[in-house]
Amino acid sequence: MTLRVVRDRTTAEDAVQEAFFNAYRHLSRFSGSSFRSWLTRIAINAANDILRKRKRRPSEPYPEWEDEAWQPPAPEGESPEAQLLTTHRRSALARAMAHITADQRTAIILYDVQGYDYAEIAEMTEVSVGTVKSRIHRGRLALRELLGGEMEPFRG
Repeated sequence: MTLRVVRDRTTAEDAVQEAFFNAYRHLSRFSGSSFRSWLTRIAINAANDILRKRKRRPSEPYPEWEDEAWQPPAPEGESPEAQLLTTHRRSALARAMAHITADQRTAIILYDVQGYDYAEIAEMTEVSVGTVKSRIHRGRLALRELLGGEMEPFRG
């Protein structure tokens, strides 16, 4: 989850480590019904804190040099064309996800990737279920618009 929020493996590891430290320090405060949701919320907060710090003080002098196009190798047996299509989809989606709001990105990742339901996301993000649905809907519309002509590889 943190990797999808911060889009950098090392930074995501730092966010996870910070999340576990915070969870351990505040374990006595846990009073919810879902430990998983509580811990995920802490991890999201840690990742968002890192993003806020990065905006104030960029850690990389040349962020355009970062290679975010790397993807894990495709399973054996897939054709080079399928691998190229998969890489293109991921790259296009990552670029588009970077241009939507952090709230929308978080809601979409929690719902579509992590599989949480609206109520769990609302609890984790401390907003109403209606707000969660709105963020997901608006985020998807923004992604569709940002992807524009690149939507064809996603159909099929």
